[in-house]
Amino acid sequence: MAVIKRTKSVGSQDMTLESGKLAMQAEGSVVVTYGETQILATTTTAAPREGIDFFPLTVDVEERMYAAGKIPGGFFRREGRPSETAILTARLIDRPLRPTFKGGYNDEVQVVVTVLSADLANPYDVPGINGASLSTMIAGLPFDGPVGAVRLGLIGGEWRINPTYQDLDMATFDVVVAGRRNESGGIDLLMIEGESPDNTWSLLAGGGAAVAPTEESVAEGLEAAKRAIGEMIDFQLDFLSEAKATPKPFEPKVLFSEETYQAVADFAESRIEAALVPEKRDRDEAIDQIKDELKAHLLARWGEEGFALQAAEISPAFKELQKRVMRRRILEDGVRLDGRKADEIRTLSSEVGLVPRAHGSSLFQRGETQVLNVTTLGMLRMTQMIDTLDPEESKRYIHHYNFPPFSTGEVGRIGSPRRREIGHGALAERALVPVVPPEEEFPYAIRLVSDVLSSNGSTSMASVCASTLSLMDAGVPIKAPVAGIAMGLIAEFDRFVTLTDILGAEDALGDMDFKVAGTKDWITAIQLDMKVTGLPAEALTQALKQAREARLFILDTMLRTISEPRSEVNAKAPRILTIQIPVDKIGEVIGPKGKRINEIIAVTGADIDIQDDGTVFIGSREGAGADQAAKMIDEIVNPRPLSVGERFTGKVVKTTTFGAFVNLVPGRDGLVHISKLGKGKRLSSVEEAVKEGDTLEVEIQEIDQMGKVSLKPVGEEWAIPEGMEVEEHPRRERRDGDSRGGRDRDRRPRDRERRDRPSH
Repeated sequence: MAVIKRTKSVGSQDMTLESGKLAMQAEGSVVVTYGETQILATTTTAAPREGIDFFPLTVDVEERMYAAGKIPGGFFRREGRPSETAILTARLIDRPLRPTFKGGYNDEVQVVVTVLSADLANPYDVPGINGASLSTMIAGLPFDGPVGAVRLGLIGGEWRINPTYQDLDMATFDVVVAGRRNESGGIDLLMIEGESPDNTWSLLAGGGAAVAPTEESVAEGLEAAKRAIGEMIDFQLDFLSEAKATPKPFEPKVLFSEETYQAVADFAESRIEAALVPEKRDRDEAIDQIKDELKAHLLARWGEEGFALQAAEISPAFKELQKRVMRRRILEDGVRLDGRKADEIRTLSSEVGLVPRAHGSSLFQRGETQVLNVTTLGMLRMTQMIDTLDPEESKRYIHHYNFPPFSTGEVGRIGSPRRREIGHGALAERALVPVVPPEEEFPYAIRLVSDVLSSNGSTSMASVCASTLSLMDAGVPIKAPVAGIAMGLIAEFDRFVTLTDILGAEDALGDMDFKVAGTKDWITAIQLDMKVTGLPAEALTQALKQAREARLFILDTMLRTISEPRSEVNAKAPRILTIQIPVDKIGEVIGPKGKRINEIIAVTGADIDIQDDGTVFIGSREGAGADQAAKMIDEIVNPRPLSVGERFTGKVVKTTTFGAFVNLVPGRDGLVHISKLGKGKRLSSVEEAVKEGDTLEVEIQEIDQMGKVSLKPVGEEWAIPEGMEVEEHPRRERRDGDSRGGRDRDRRPRDRERRDRPSH
C-alpha cells in the first residue's frame, strides 16, 4: 500500500491523516497528527470464539511517556497499568465505535491507540476517536462509519472547535461529541461527554463574556458539533477514496430462526406481560420461572433431538421477546416496567451522618438504587500526584466509585477497579468539581468514596447526589448543591418516548443512556450513549428539558435532609490553618536539615506544609496544636525582643564542654555557662547537671552587642547553699612570658638561629 497523506484545517490547527507507513501488518492503521499531538491507531481481528452471543470489541489506549519527554515514575521506570486518563479515553473511543458495527458481527476486534507525541496543548482523545474510526474503515470491517469526533469549548459565550488545554482555562463547558451520517445525510450523535471545568464558578461570578452552560446553550453547542462532525466525516471519506479499502465478506450471524422465535412467543409472550411487576426481585424471579417453563414446554414439543438442535436459539429469542414486550408496553400504553409514567421519578430518600468516624457521610436512595458516600478531608500533601500525558500534575478533589457484586444480588470478583468503575467515578467527580471551593478558600485535600450497596439503574447519578450530601455533612463549603439524573429513550420508527430515571433493564433494552448532572441553574456534567440512528433533534431537547425538571425535584428533596454545608468542618477532621510568611524566612522556619520544623511538629503534633511562595498550611487533629504551631512559626518569622531579667522555661537543645544551650523562643537560644550549673561546685562535665532534652527554668542575665544571650538557672534546686563560696572559672590572664604570645616571642630568636644555620 502506498503512503497516503491528507491535511485539513480543523479549528485553529491542522489535522493530518497518514497511512501506509507505520504498522503495516495491522489490518488497518493510520497516524493522526493534530498540532504536535500524534497518535497511531490500529485495528486487527481474529476468528470469533465458540458460543459467544455478543460482539467482543476491545479498545486499548497505550500512553508512551516519551510522547511528552518524560521518564515514567516508579521503581521500574517503565509504563505499567493504564492511567486513569488512558482508561477513560479508551471508553470514550469504544462508546461511539461499538454501536456502529453491523448487527450479527461477532469476530474478535481489537483497536489500539498508541500516543506517540503529546504537545500538552492538544488532547489526544479526539484524534484517537477519528483515528480508530479510520483504521477500522481501512481494515474493511462491517462498520457503518466513518465516525467523526470533535471537542467544543464554551469560551466567552461562543463555542470553539477543538480548543487547547490553555483555551479551556477560560471555558465554562468542555464537551467531546462523536457521531455518524445517517441515510438521509444528517448527523446522528452517538456519544457526548461534557463537563464544566473547575474554574467555571469563578468565571461566571466574575461577569464579563462568560456564559453559563444551561440546557439551551448546551443544545446550541450540540448543533455546532454536528456541523464540525460532518466535516470530519467528509475528511475521512476523502482519505478513504484514495486508500481503496476492500470490504471483507460478512455474513451476519443469526442467533435464532423465525420459527424458534414464534414458538417462544406463542408460549411466553402473555406470561412475560403479566410478569412485569414493579418489584425487581419479583419480576426477575417470575421471568426466570417463565424461562424454565418455556424450556420444559419446548422439550416436550420438539422432543430431545429437536430441542438439542435448537437449544442455543432459545435464550436469544427469549431475550428479544422481552425487549419487544417491554418497548411495546411503553410506546403504546405509556406504562414502564415498574408501573411508572415516562417522566416519573422513583421514591427518593436521603440521610447524612451515618458513619461515626467519617468526616462526612450520606446515604442516597432512589428506588432500588442505593449509594453510601463518605468524605475524608486531609492535608494538601495528600493531593494525588498524576503521572500521565496531561498537563495536570496533581488532583486535590478525588472521587472513587465501587460496585461490589452483592449490589445486584450476585456472586462475583472483588479486586482492583474495572473500567466501568473508573468511568462512573470520573463522571461523578466531574459533576462536583466546579462547585468545590478552591484551595485558597478551603485548604484541604478531599476524597470521596461512593459504595454502591444496591443497584437498579444510574448508580453514577446517585453517586453525584450522595456526594453533595456527604460534602455538606463534612462542612465543605460547596458553591451550590448538585444532583444528577439518568434519562432513557424508546424509539420505534417515527415514535419515541423519553424516560426519566431509567431502570437497569430500561438501559439494557432501550435506545439511549443520557446522564445529566448540575445545579439548579446550569449543567456541570453530561454523558450520552446512543444505540439508534435517525433520532430527531427534538428528542435530545426533550430529554434535556425532562432532566432539568427531575434535577430540580431531586435537589429539593436532598435539601430537606441538609439545607446547606455545616458551618464548620467535622470535629474529627483535621483543623487546617493557613498563614503567609516571607519567602526569605522559609529557611529559618525549616532550620538546618529540617531540625526546627521537626521540633515544632514534635512539640505540637501538627502537620505542616510549606509552599514555595511562603504559604504555610498547618493541620492538626486538635485545634490547639495548630494554633500552637502557628504561634511558634510566627515567633521565628517575627521574633520579639528579649530583655535582661526575663524568665523562660525552655528545653536544653545542646550541651558542650563549656555550658548548655537552652531554647527560649522558636529560633532563639541562650547559653547557661557550666560554672552556673554546679551549685557552687566545679563540674567536670555539663552532663552532671543537665542533659539534652531536659527542661530548665532560666533568667536572662546579659545580651551582648552580637545578640548572644547569657542565662542563669533559677529555682530552689539551683540555689547555692548558704555560706558556700561560688567557684568561678575565669579565663587566666595572659602574662609576659606565660601567654602564648610571650612564649612565641621567646621562641623567635631560636627560630631565626635555626633558619640561619647552613644546610648540608
